[in-house]
Amino acid sequence: MFTGIVQAQVQVRSVTQRQDFVQLTLQTAPMLLQQLQRGASIAVNGTCLTATDFDSAAGWVSFDVIDETLQKTNLGTLQSCDWVNFERSLKFGDEIGGHIVSGHVSATAEILQIERRHDNCAMQLSFPADLAAFIQPKGFIAVDGASLTVGAIEGQSFWLHLIPETLAVTTLGHKQVGDRLNLECDQQTVTIVQTVERYLAQRGQ
Repeated sequence: MFTGIVQAQVQVRSVTQRQDFVQLTLQTAPMLLQQLQRGASIAVNGTCLTATDFDSAAGWVSFDVIDETLQKTNLGTLQSCDWVNFERSLKFGDEIGGHIVSGHVSATAEILQIERRHDNCAMQLSFPADLAAFIQPKGFIAVDGASLTVGAIEGQSFWLHLIPETLAVTTLGHKQVGDRLNLECDQQTVTIVQTVERYLAQRGQ
């Protein structure tokens, strides 16, 4: 589990591609890998990945990314020297500054517009129709692993309003129109909506 509070932007050190498979290696500050164990979960652009190899002193960690993850996320488009959002898994006693995030990406969203004015940045993202019931104004959503609040919804798109700190700490400040970002809908919202829908279906409504 994660909080959606991105700890750092880290750089892609290497990408090794085979059919329906990518070995992804990230270069990080050594402090980000303290007490890491093989098999630990780390969120990369909001996608929960398993650490398969690492060197804490040298500051690198590797992951195996298989076909299902490549199809559902933007990790398959990464190239060497790209930057990604990085968050270690939640530990007992940690402050939850964002919201509970599982790292199970729902879909990718395309950036439709970016409006920058002084210290304000608004970003409009598309979303698939099957997620419409789970994306609510003022509700939580994780975008490339960052816990954010949904703004206005317009058809099959919604707005994000980003503060300078979010733009500085995450990769969102470097994104451009047409880029695709990983979305994870708030799991509490998903559970409530699906439970209500099942209840109504059972009652024949």
